[in-house]
Amino acid sequence: MDNRGFQQGSFSSFQSSSSDEDLMDIPGTAMDFSLRDDVPPLDREIEGNKSYNGGGIGSSNRIMDFLEEPIPGVGTYDDFNTIDWVREKSRDRDRHREITNKSKESTWALIHSVSDAFSGWLLMLLIGLLSGSLAGLIDISAHWMTDLKEGICTGGFWFNHEHCCWNSEHVTFEDRDKCPEWNSWSQLIINTDEGAFAYIVNYFMYVLWALLFAFLAVSLVKVFAPYACGSGIPEIKTILSGFIIRGYLGKWTLVIKTITLVLAVSSGLSLGKEGPLVHVACCCGNILCHCFNKYRKNEAKRREVLSAAAAAGVSVAFGAPIGGVLFSLEEVSYYFPLKTLWRSFFAALVAAFTLRSINPFGNSRLVLFYVEFHTPWHLFELVPFILLGIFGGLWGALFIRTNIAWCRKRKTTQLGKYPVIEVLIVTAITAILAFPNEYTRMSTSELISELFNDCGLLDSSKLCDYENRFNTSKGGELPDRPAGVGVYSAMWQLALTLILKIVITIFTFGMKIPSGLFIPSMAVGAIAGRLLGVGMEQLAYYHHDWTIFNSWCSQGADCITPGLYAMVGAAACLGGVTRMTVSLVVIMFELTGGLEYIVPLMAAAMTSKWVADALGREGIYDAHIRLNGYPFLEAKEEFAHKTLAMDVMKPRRNDPLLTVLTQDSMTVEDVETIISETTYSGFPVVVSRESQRLVGFVLRRDLIISIENARKKQDGVVSTSIIYFTEHSPPMPPYTPPTLKLRNILDLSPFTVTDLTPMEIVVDIFRKLGLRQCLVTHNGRLLGIITKKDVLKHIAQMANQDPDSILFN
Repeated sequence: MDNRGFQQGSFSSFQSSSSDEDLMDIPGTAMDFSLRDDVPPLDREIEGNKSYNGGGIGSSNRIMDFLEEPIPGVGTYDDFNTIDWVREKSRDRDRHREITNKSKESTWALIHSVSDAFSGWLLMLLIGLLSGSLAGLIDISAHWMTDLKEGICTGGFWFNHEHCCWNSEHVTFEDRDKCPEWNSWSQLIINTDEGAFAYIVNYFMYVLWALLFAFLAVSLVKVFAPYACGSGIPEIKTILSGFIIRGYLGKWTLVIKTITLVLAVSSGLSLGKEGPLVHVACCCGNILCHCFNKYRKNEAKRREVLSAAAAAGVSVAFGAPIGGVLFSLEEVSYYFPLKTLWRSFFAALVAAFTLRSINPFGNSRLVLFYVEFHTPWHLFELVPFILLGIFGGLWGALFIRTNIAWCRKRKTTQLGKYPVIEVLIVTAITAILAFPNEYTRMSTSELISELFNDCGLLDSSKLCDYENRFNTSKGGELPDRPAGVGVYSAMWQLALTLILKIVITIFTFGMKIPSGLFIPSMAVGAIAGRLLGVGMEQLAYYHHDWTIFNSWCSQGADCITPGLYAMVGAAACLGGVTRMTVSLVVIMFELTGGLEYIVPLMAAAMTSKWVADALGREGIYDAHIRLNGYPFLEAKEEFAHKTLAMDVMKPRRNDPLLTVLTQDSMTVEDVETIISETTYSGFPVVVSRESQRLVGFVLRRDLIISIENARKKQDGVVSTSIIYFTEHSPPMPPYTPPTLKLRNILDLSPFTVTDLTPMEIVVDIFRKLGLRQCLVTHNGRLLGIITKKDVLKHIAQMANQDPDSILFN
């Protein structure tokens, strides 16, 4: 499929690598069903018999098989349909076998074979470079525009607050955030930064900039790229399972998503850029696939590339290359062979290296909230860590239920018709409530960074405002740490921040702007963890003689690390929402730079998953897939019901008979009538309507393109021309129109099951082979068909859900 394959257009806009005959050239696959008395034997001399050619005496004796050459569009797929994994993999094996055989014939063919083998690694390199560069651009732009809401640097408007004061010669270490070059909006407008009026001016400008950024984001998405909204991970999971959504990973989506992601993050809404970065990386992968024939013309191979691109997206989002690979394997990928694992690792490595070279935060780190802890944790602390896991599971289940309910209300009411107004209202509420509180006013990434931070002697944050901070008798180390006024004030502000984040995130995720869920979920958990950590710290200080403390926490020792609790809480809440486990733990320990905290992270992540699963089996991405009606067959769920294939297949009892094509007795007009009167994606081909013996399966799209092409390019093909799918043309009376051979688009080995096959086996077949449809037979006679949509509807019905919620094929 070429670049135009993802655009709406005529059939002629599609390209195909080969015809289906390349896949089915297996002796005996036509079986005996095609041998009828009126079918000529295989050794019949067709060319020498001028009375037998379908064209009558005096006409050309050439049997029309125009599919000997590939036809543009044959073998491709319609929008909102599922690919045929088996056909795509078989096609790639045939291509590889042909290249390998030719490589022995000449030096040029050998070079071509080597370049074909190397193309996958070159593609991974390009994806990593482009993903890392875009992530660096997004990080730098979002940081600058976030600070723009509070003021501007007069020494250079392109500097954010931190970089502006770095270049200043009039800044002290204690007041490193204040420098004469950085002016708030009140200083620029009314020439003062003190007083109630100055506060109101800054308040107004903060809200105004937030509304402007949000309005630009939602407007660009609505006008230019509607697919650029949301996080993109539910749709990417569906696409990787074999579903076609044309334009979702296109050029316009990439451009608009990159721009609007910066605007959305800068607006101060409760969302993150990490999830959408996966979408951005997959867009890069899909676009770069068009530079290589091997991936452009094969949907299955392209999905291997997209799996690696997803790993690169997480790598640059969190600075966690290994975590990115595991995230792709655990969370988004449907088909993940060992070769894809290696290439994902390489793409994630290149992406992380590229982002590190750009150094968007100026601290040689890949993320803003990278931290290092030095105090070991004690076995007793597993109790509060598990409590944080319980909180994360409860929060995850609560968020999923409320957010899905709100998104369903948006889809089914008038609210969904006014996305711009919805975004502006939520932005206004968020900005108005956020400005008075310094922890909601700062960006969520900066908030997480401060919550993760392990207080040192030089920290000026209120979270580090402890009494007796300096103790010369201990050489300047941190001794006993009773909380000061700043810590208590910060606790109240963080409690209010926690309430706002919990509530406002429910209404923010799912709006028509790019919105990730990783950062808001981590922020909720980090706040809860920091509150609990400070509480444990003060408990250990004031009651160090308690049994639970006296064995490991002596008086004056720095026993508790509140920042570690914040990190564990962040992992717990993110795990409760997404149900990630292994990849989540690896991402979090890559953020900390230490391995000794794996056990607390594992305990919290596992507890949150158990608690959340007890309250609801679906993670947030699976819930949104089901809400949108995508045909995603979850591999993690077991099918435990005792139903049979005959209970699910179409047609049901009292339904009209199954629409089929016969192998050699239907005219072009008959086939076109069936196509126009039905919406099926394909048709079984049988020997005759009376015998119902199965010959194969043909796709609707291939039929339409083939007939359309034959009418344009072949003389004599008319509505009364006979279409046949056999090896040889059927005997025809003299002076009849030329026949049309379509055997090359016929799948001679469709998957079949008997009517008494248990549905648990059928479901496993669909999951593990990625089937689009499966034919049901009884003693060799065709009875019906089961499509992927039928399987999903049956699973929903067995789970007491609405089967009509499955919208696509």
